Amino acid sequence: MIPRSRRRSISAAIAGAAVVGTSLFMVAPAQAAASDPVPNSVPAWASAPNDAGAAPADTSVEGEVYLPLRNEAGATALATAVSTPGSPQYRRGIAPNVWIDRFAPTRQDVSQVVSYLQSKGLTITAVPASRQYVVFRGPASVVATTINAPLHTYRHNGKKLIAPASTPTLPADIASKVSGLSVDQARLETRPDLIQQGSSTNASAPSQSLSSGAATSSGINAQCSTYDGQHTATVPAAYGQTVVHTFNCGYIPSQLRSAYGVDTLAAHGVQGQGQTVAIIDAYASPTILQDANTYAASHGDPQLTNATFQQIAPAPSSFTDEAACQYPSGWQGEETLDVESAHAIAPGARILYVGGTNCGGGLDVAMSKILDNKLATIVSNSYGDVGEDLPISSIQGEVNLQLQAAGEGIGLYFSSGDSGDESLNLATPQPDFPASSPWVTAVGGTSMGIGADGHKTFETGWGDVLDRIVSTNGVESYTAPLPGNLFGGGAGGGASTYFAEPSYQYGVVPSSLSKGKRVSPDLAALADPYTGFSIGIRPIVDDATLASGGYVTETYGGTSLASPITAALMAIVQQTTSTQIGFANPTLYAVDRVAPYAFNDVTAPASPIALAYTSAYSGHDYLVTLNQDESLKNAPGYDDITGLGSVSFAALTSVGRHR
Repeated sequence: MIPRSRRRSISAAIAGAAVVGTSLFMVAPAQAAASDPVPNSVPAWASAPNDAGAAPADTSVEGEVYLPLRNEAGATALATAVSTPGSPQYRRGIAPNVWIDRFAPTRQDVSQVVSYLQSKGLTITAVPASRQYVVFRGPASVVATTINAPLHTYRHNGKKLIAPASTPTLPADIASKVSGLSVDQARLETRPDLIQQGSSTNASAPSQSLSSGAATSSGINAQCSTYDGQHTATVPAAYGQTVVHTFNCGYIPSQLRSAYGVDTLAAHGVQGQGQTVAIIDAYASPTILQDANTYAASHGDPQLTNATFQQIAPAPSSFTDEAACQYPSGWQGEETLDVESAHAIAPGARILYVGGTNCGGGLDVAMSKILDNKLATIVSNSYGDVGEDLPISSIQGEVNLQLQAAGEGIGLYFSSGDSGDESLNLATPQPDFPASSPWVTAVGGTSMGIGADGHKTFETGWGDVLDRIVSTNGVESYTAPLPGNLFGGGAGGGASTYFAEPSYQYGVVPSSLSKGKRVSPDLAALADPYTGFSIGIRPIVDDATLASGGYVTETYGGTSLASPITAALMAIVQQTTSTQIGFANPTLYAVDRVAPYAFNDVTAPASPIALAYTSAYSGHDYLVTLNQDESLKNAPGYDDITGLGSVSFAALTSVGRHR
């Protein structure tokens, strides 16, 4: 996403912001009365060429200590058995208290870690019931003393982030209880995967980079369409045509239900009743219930009530790291999109929103609240890191939470990202984590046309490249060779740097893509902002007070839209098949092996699809060419933009009924 909060100078704010993420790794056996190093706790970007000097001593730093599972192999075996068709334990997840009793770190070990951190003057901000980690906070000078390593500021990805300048150490008796430690700001790079028309996903590009500038026009003046083909525009010759359809104003709930095949069910009262879709984001919108109900009323949909909506959100006074995390205003659109799109697909399902105090350890805490109490069996997560640009230790700590979810029969759905292969941001292609984990269902993106009758007119992989149209002496032309030179966002995906290819992908994912690694995404749904979804929101106008403005409608896209659409469809599938699907990937790929036609195989169109777009901000005109997702390509069968294919109720019902 390029949120409203990017109107601020985020790069400058991050330099003085509070810090860190999480890590996990194995440490050597402790030596009595000694200090042991904590390996893998310094990120790769914390190097001498990037060093910008010592971190200010009084900077508030968040840290996270992970403790190892008592039986990681057993937890992995359980997660596999519960999720794999044919297993005697298939779809028989265990209760949270049983999982915790069997696999969680001991109370004594956690108590020792907490006591040590407190003895150093640090504040403990969270310890989940599963006891898998301890979140703490304190001044940089105190944190540095605690981990016996100086903290420096480093230039990375266009920002300034804090990290240890040398390998931390802990007293041997504490190190023996710890599997991971992180006090770097990599986790605060987590961002919502949401994007608006006219925005760029290049982290180094300014906000609204495609829409800024003087209010000039080439004369195209494309009018948005409420359905595909409602309006057309005359453009300079492109792909053998001079008349193209215009961009979408934003689809509405009834159009989504029709396109995804649940409109007839909804008309007969089957709308996800009895199911809970949990949504996790940072912070919380102060107007979410009012916005969602105003929006629902305008489209004739049921209101959210105390029975169908609950929000477990931190008090604004507990929000932290707001500048680094893109502020509450930067996440408000995300929560609104998630809630309103899930409610659009499954109006009868219960929606549970759980907010984090920040975009780092706060998201772990939000996840643990759901897992430790099994508050839902479907969890949509529309956020991700910039690629897999985290220490291996941090990634492993997150994987342990995912093992808990799978063992309990809970399905985690993660957006695959909005920056394509991330090469614009990181110089090298890589997928975004957590979507790249083999223990979550990664949801990629498509561009979709919905016609006047509510049916799909086209669907292709999401990847937008824009070419500005200019007028010279009354003659319109493009500013660059087609398709253009402005990347407007595309679904994330590709082969993981860290994770080996999971067995469920064997024989389905081409070896030319995997090369022995996990490839994401697994499925795909609507994500293109130029064929996006309309939401209703009262935008936050002051992040300090959370004061909001008047109600407006905006058009959003991103894999942040694809993830809640998929989660909501899963809720209807669970209702109609009387199943608890849990971690879906082994079943998804098993269904594809026996019935590949079950999924809509999204491939490249026979000839390029292009839309005319006129920016509401600047009046600039563009041709948007679809299915241009950097190095990621659509192909017959599995591909790294849309996975097995696009979701539909019929396809996912095959998953629900598979045994």
